[in-house]
Amino acid sequence: MPTDIKLIALDMDGTLVNDEGMVSPENEKAIELAKEKGIHVVLSTGRSLRTCRDISDQLGRSSYLVTVNGGEIYDKEYNLVHGTPLDNELVKDLWKLKETHDKDSVYFWSSTSQGLFNSHNPFDGKIEDYNWLKFGFDIKDDEVRKVILDELMNNEALEVSNSSPTNIEINPAGVNKAAALIKVCEWLGLSMDQVMACGDSLNDMAMIREAGIGVAMGNAQESVKEAADWVTGRNTDHGVAQAIHKLLEQQ
Repeated sequence: MPTDIKLIALDMDGTLVNDEGMVSPENEKAIELAKEKGIHVVLSTGRSLRTCRDISDQLGRSSYLVTVNGGEIYDKEYNLVHGTPLDNELVKDLWKLKETHDKDSVYFWSSTSQGLFNSHNPFDGKIEDYNWLKFGFDIKDDEVRKVILDELMNNEALEVSNSSPTNIEINPAGVNKAAALIKVCEWLGLSMDQVMACGDSLNDMAMIREAGIGVAMGNAQESVKEAADWVTGRNTDHGVAQAIHKLLEQQ
């Protein structure tokens, strides 16, 4: 297993933060220790900038910040350095899919450059009026979710993942956390073999597989655990801190 790790990539929800959305003191101290050892610690999240910036500031800004599953990458000053939005025509198709199944209580949510919209806070303009970064559904009904998921998976223009078992996350094809981290590594003069990636859901799968060390949380979905090199503690038990300390013992 690689021991020359120079970058730690951390998912947020279900990984870095606990169930109350907070970073534990144990995780925060472990991240600071890694930084003192010269290791970059990069948040790699499905969240948009506006919903993760406070935690990024709390931890001390890193060299880069990966948001919306790799749809946007920011530098340490929060300048956008790379972005891949969803094509408006694809969003129209996703909206039609939502309306087709709306009678089945399909909850929609989205990230755009203009704000966050969902079934409780719908957008009031035309689809063309917005820069769509990510589109998603949350569907409690297993059968309805499978029907929608099957249709999405057959569309080669889409990258489909999730951040919870009832959730579906949609980015443009080829946009994922691993692809974003490959860019970050190129900019920093590193390789993915020098990355440790921690996550819990399908939107973390690509980076866990591509990283030199892929770590699944104790609360991760089973397929993520199977893809990982090893499993750390749960997000509620400071699993990120456990992973960092294990790494530093091997360095």
